[in-house]
Amino acid sequence: MKVCLTKGVETESFPYAADHSQRKQVGILGGNFNPIHLAHLTVADQVGHALGLEKVYLMPESEPPHVDKKPTIAGAHRQKMIELAIETNPLLAIETSELTRGGKSYTYDTMKDLTEQNPDTDYYFIIGGDMVAYLPKWYEIDELSQLVRFVGVKRSGYPTESPYPIIWIDVPFIDISSSIIRKKLHEGCSTNYFLPREVQNYITKEGLYLD
Repeated sequence: MKVCLTKGVETESFPYAADHSQRKQVGILGGNFNPIHLAHLTVADQVGHALGLEKVYLMPESEPPHVDKKPTIAGAHRQKMIELAIETNPLLAIETSELTRGGKSYTYDTMKDLTEQNPDTDYYFIIGGDMVAYLPKWYEIDELSQLVRFVGVKRSGYPTESPYPIIWIDVPFIDISSSIIRKKLHEGCSTNYFLPREVQNYITKEGLYLD
């Protein structure tokens, strides 16, 4: 894959592009994806091209580990919407290990399993710039930082300093959130250009987010 040179890529201790040796170089973008939208897809695609990754996997969580548990729809629906959203983009794929395992989704547990199952793969874990400050609070963060390379997507107004190595990438900011989409769908408002058309059609067909 061609590496897209950009001045928006900065690193702490890693080369700006993936190490194209015999090891596989893939990205992971985790989230609830309730539902998946164009901002998710833009981040995954832009990071993949900027770093020259072979694949970027969108990884829906089964149950968020947050204390303030948020309601979500069934994992089968979220998985299907992701599949519909990425079906025309060969760079993007889906990782379903957290849905299969069930229960609370801790990134360390998932990445430990994935690295053990795929010892020939280097993982680039993608997070928003607003999440970087919370890394010290992540479960088993020191061990996790040895398993993955963190990729931070810059966000205006958020610092880029971190005690952990971060590969920073500029991605055009799209101010769309799943919560805004759910609210609009519940109120019967348009979500045109927020979601891929295939995802929008699936939501309508299944009657999702109406209550």
